[in-house]
Amino acid sequence: MEELIEQIYTRKKLRIVDIVLLNLCLIIAFLLRFEGAWLNYFHFSYLPVLTLLGAAVFSLSNLYDRMWQYASIGELFSIVKTALIINLLFMTYSYFWQVVLPRSIPPINTILLIFALGGMRFSFRLLTDYLEQKSQKKKPAKHVLVVGAGDVGEMIIRELNRHPELNKKVVGLIDDDPAKQNLQIHGVEVVGSREELPQLIKEYGAKEVIIAIPSAPGTVIKDIYQRASKQNVKIKTVPGMYELLNGDIDLSQLREVRVEDLLRRDAVDLDIDSICSYLAGKTVLVTGGGGSIGSELCRQIAEYNPRKIIALDSYENTTYMLQREMAKHNPGVDIYPVIGSVRDEGFMQEVLEEFAPEVVFHAAAYKHVPLMEHNPAEAVKNNIFGTRITAQQAAAQGVDRFVLISTDKAVNPSNVMGASKRTAEMVIQKLDAEEETDFMAVRFGNVLGSAGSVVPLFKRQIEEGGPVTVTHREVRRYFMTIPEAVQLVLQAGAQGDGGEVFLLDMGEPVRIIDLARDLISLSGYRPEKDIEIKITGLRPGEKLVEEMLTDRESNRATEHERIFISTMEENIPEDLTKRLAELAESATYSQEEKIVKLLEEIVPGYRPKEGRRHAGLDFYHAPAAKGTPGSKSRGDRTESGSQKSASPAEREAPPPSPDPTAVPGDLEEWQRQNRARRKQEKTAKPDLTVLEGEGEKGK
Repeated sequence: MEELIEQIYTRKKLRIVDIVLLNLCLIIAFLLRFEGAWLNYFHFSYLPVLTLLGAAVFSLSNLYDRMWQYASIGELFSIVKTALIINLLFMTYSYFWQVVLPRSIPPINTILLIFALGGMRFSFRLLTDYLEQKSQKKKPAKHVLVVGAGDVGEMIIRELNRHPELNKKVVGLIDDDPAKQNLQIHGVEVVGSREELPQLIKEYGAKEVIIAIPSAPGTVIKDIYQRASKQNVKIKTVPGMYELLNGDIDLSQLREVRVEDLLRRDAVDLDIDSICSYLAGKTVLVTGGGGSIGSELCRQIAEYNPRKIIALDSYENTTYMLQREMAKHNPGVDIYPVIGSVRDEGFMQEVLEEFAPEVVFHAAAYKHVPLMEHNPAEAVKNNIFGTRITAQQAAAQGVDRFVLISTDKAVNPSNVMGASKRTAEMVIQKLDAEEETDFMAVRFGNVLGSAGSVVPLFKRQIEEGGPVTVTHREVRRYFMTIPEAVQLVLQAGAQGDGGEVFLLDMGEPVRIIDLARDLISLSGYRPEKDIEIKITGLRPGEKLVEEMLTDRESNRATEHERIFISTMEENIPEDLTKRLAELAESATYSQEEKIVKLLEEIVPGYRPKEGRRHAGLDFYHAPAAKGTPGSKSRGDRTESGSQKSASPAEREAPPPSPDPTAVPGDLEEWQRQNRARRKQEKTAKPDLTVLEGEGEKGK
């Protein structure tokens, strides 16, 4: 039967059927209007004229370019438009050729033609749907409750009805709006509110609950999840608005509830015009473009029709995957992957000269707190001097706008990573006062889903059967989803005039132990029963709660309710350039103690904790070997570079202050020994457990 229908509904045969229906409708119109006397008013010359007009209009219309088994409102509109055009042309013919045509005939004929053309086509859809349902195996459909009687809820009901092969039936809608109670959508009734969800699951025998509220905050999602999860049902949700840049949702996007959904906030209200004003038609460079924040910047920037995007990163794999993803989903945007380091001044000069970007988003940075505690020289080289090189070259090439991605750990920093990012903020603020380019920074907390965040760590621990490690029961962190953070970064970039450090409203800090419990529950286990949560104790460099402002800073509101500006010009040392020169020299020779001391002098509020370099890394630090420049503090070594054992008293004693004037007698020999020493250190196995919420955000 289905094959017969498909044979009839070919383009060529449909045109013939439509012309026959067109002529038949005209005859029926005369019959309805004049009944038995219709032949007295009807002229058979109408038929060939109407046939020619109909054939011409049908050939120019899009009626035959549509798949009528999926017919909907759009197809109905095409039918109405075609019927109106044919009858208007027929009236025009009768007027100019002075052919007698009763005035009531064209309106009647139009209505009949719409019903004839539409009825034939929509009957195809109804018949095919019926045959598909009949061909399905007779087995009970899984009962589904949909939370949210809005547009998305309607879409889910409609799509599930169109796909009987999924074997799911929506038996009820849940909505808190009293005005919607007992109303129906596609025959499905709104049966109660979310407070009644547990009872309704039992009453309707539901096996699955779908949360169809993309704009709902995390508190609502969490409440629905907790109510439903106790009833042993599957719980799925549509993506949040942060994940839906174009606002479109389809059935394929239904997924399991994630921890990001539980922390979801209200969608960001963006000023699209202001963002377009500095991104549309522009060349945009994103450093760290292959990382979590950098790649999301590329995705969202692509929505504002830039001329081209340059994604620069030192890691080739993520950059390559981003290029492929962008080519598939944003084929109209030119994206250029560039592999290299922001620390290479010559390379950055070539990139900026070649592509001449108008806007730069600088997301490249080292952000792993424990690793940077053990590698302060690398943190300084990348986070401070990589930023300075990129910013200076951007200014030299006439970039209009430079946006630094910063962190809440730059506020009263207790670790090297935070101190290096605060110094980077100072660098661009100083450049803003000296150059034409508008430099600004955007500071925010931890993001969910980044490669170094606490969530992947917890997931790995859960997969391994536990325990899930938390440093303190009261440790709290600010969290934001990556899409939300990037939306606010783009909005802040539009508001900046230069020199600002923007602060993003991170909401309320989240207890890490609560996050761990939620993640265990979402994985199908019971916290403390199936999966143990182990308290390991605060580690050096870690705070209980991160801050967004220092005591010396104030903040003022902007036009956007979630974006603020910190004023901290008084915090920038007058001799910053001199201090940076000393810092560069210390980083070159890996003089760790001197680096920390200089960061203390540069950054007000930076107070490195005792035992800083032991933060999760089991290395012994002792005075540097004779002949090395300054205090390397990675073990007392002989001339051959081997480690000597140290007594317990020596281990407790602090290393001596470095000699800032120390210079190696044989630089090449010292560099050779240094490389050998680093190679030996790599054989150790440090504990690189991520501090709660203190992993990377953009790299």
